[in-house]
Amino acid sequence: MVQNGALFMFLSVVMVAVFSFVSIAVWTEARRKERESYYKAESTRRLAEMPAEAAQQVIEVLKEEERIRQAELRTKDLKMIEGMKIGGLVNIAIGVALMFLIRGTSHETSAYLVGLIPGLIGVALLVYAIFMAPKPARG
Repeated sequence: MVQNGALFMFLSVVMVAVFSFVSIAVWTEARRKERESYYKAESTRRLAEMPAEAAQQVIEVLKEEERIRQAELRTKDLKMIEGMKIGGLVNIAIGVALMFLIRGTSHETSAYLVGLIPGLIGVALLVYAIFMAPKPARG
């Protein structure tokens, strides 16, 4: 009985720690986005107060930063889609291996079909990644 109480306490502490971490992570991300928006608005305000030549140079720098940011977003999207493809292939392989393992060890006639669960999840990931995922814009 003491073991059950200790397990319950451990799981309770873990859950509180996880949810605390997640809430702090979400809060810090929101603060970061808020700061970025503030600095962008402040830069725009100061840009409006500058002479024309200096303002043009700053605009060129801002355009270059935006191009770099867009390229990073495209790279991130491509990595996500590639990760989904790899995840799909891994799930299909796990499903097939599970089917062979259960077929070889179980005497039930259809128990091996449980391997279809991860296999079909893998197929769904592949179908989404190849056909349905939004394609990153080129350029």
